[in-house]
Amino acid sequence: MPVIFEKSRCGRSAYAMPRWELEDADPIPAALCNDGVDLVEAGEVDIVRHYTALSRMNFGVDTGMYPLGSCTMKYNPKVNERAASLPGFTGLHPLASADLSQGALEVLYELSEYLSAITGMRRFSFAPAAGAHGELAGVMVIKKYFEKKGERRGVILIPDSAHGTNPASVAMCGFETREVPSTADGDVDMEKLRSMVDGNVAAMMLTSPNTLGLFDRNIAGIARVLHEKGALFYCDGANLNAVLGVAKVREMGFDLMHINLHKTFSTPHGGGGPGSGPLGVSDGLEPFLPVPVVLKGKKGLYLEYDRPDSIGRIHSFYGNFLIALRAYVYIRTLGPDGIRDVGETAVLNANYLMSLLRKEYNLPVDRICKHEFVLNDKDVPNGVTTNDIAKRILDYGFHAPTVYFPLLIPGAIMIEPTETETRETLEAFAGAMIAIKREAESDPETVKSAPHTTPVRKVDAVLAARRPVLKWEP
Repeated sequence: MPVIFEKSRCGRSAYAMPRWELEDADPIPAALCNDGVDLVEAGEVDIVRHYTALSRMNFGVDTGMYPLGSCTMKYNPKVNERAASLPGFTGLHPLASADLSQGALEVLYELSEYLSAITGMRRFSFAPAAGAHGELAGVMVIKKYFEKKGERRGVILIPDSAHGTNPASVAMCGFETREVPSTADGDVDMEKLRSMVDGNVAAMMLTSPNTLGLFDRNIAGIARVLHEKGALFYCDGANLNAVLGVAKVREMGFDLMHINLHKTFSTPHGGGGPGSGPLGVSDGLEPFLPVPVVLKGKKGLYLEYDRPDSIGRIHSFYGNFLIALRAYVYIRTLGPDGIRDVGETAVLNANYLMSLLRKEYNLPVDRICKHEFVLNDKDVPNGVTTNDIAKRILDYGFHAPTVYFPLLIPGAIMIEPTETETRETLEAFAGAMIAIKREAESDPETVKSAPHTTPVRKVDAVLAARRPVLKWEP
């Protein structure tokens, strides 16, 4: 499809400016004029048709199943969007006084209460702008906690099944990362963990459920080992939807956590953001939360900044408020029973889909999963790889799953159906995956050369990485 610059024709315009009639003033100062800017010249109808055609090439949760493992790309109810577009919220200036912001502050306060009820944590801060940002703030809290105690601990443990951002957050806060191995069935190796935990370990970060889609059966034991040595237990809550309304993170032994609102609580996820990664802490860590904190007093809700033990401000103003608002509406709409149904259905859908595919694809860890599961290309014949399968599934009208992650599974195909997909959709996706396996057996070149029906065909991945085309040239 031609780019909009190729459709440009000299002298065409999508607008008509009124004639400038003031004699003593130049409509545009000369210093602001630049004749060298090659702007598009096209009529309104051509511009509208161009971008409408481009929009039809997009794929997202509103157009089809998006089974990205570890991402929770689920349908976002439109009621969330309608609430977030109300003028009283969109028109509220971030510098408005607390007296003029009571409605917005009420949303943040109540959402913190709801998330605390769901997780068992004491309080949440909505300052973090994304999951990785919340995770970084959590590590900063851990550092501040031990500084306050007068202890110098330099190590944070991370399982080999962790999200890739975990070691980055640890390093940014000046800690050393040490990797804890997993057993063959996907749990933390308890014997190795016991040998690694000493007085220099500040915390362990654990994604729960982990990136294999499994709930660690040793969770209580892990917490006990850490707490006996005075270390903290951090939960990467990116996969919280798997236990939503069923189990409380605090009761598992975790001391702090972050939540990805753009995953679990159905807020927009694509396009790079905005996101929200609220940080939740237990009672003993509450003084260290970033400022400001929304509190309720005799005269109403207010923002508290005077918190001497706080890690400080980590985001301008109060985080991505409209994302938090969407999550608030989602929780209020569903209620307690609906929230639990989300978690149970997410697990049911994942296990049903896994049961449909386990006879056709290798299942590296064969046990009941939570919200997602991992296959790989071990049993796929004729040199057809995970990458080939991911490209071919596009021809069947589905977005590809997450591939080659987690790294501890060679050729990983990570699938998360979420709770929003129907049984019919799950069966159609399984049918497409099985059809691709049959093609790999009888016609492997069709799979290896895929995709065949997308606007962009298969590209040279090495060339694209080394010599990317970042701008259009005439």
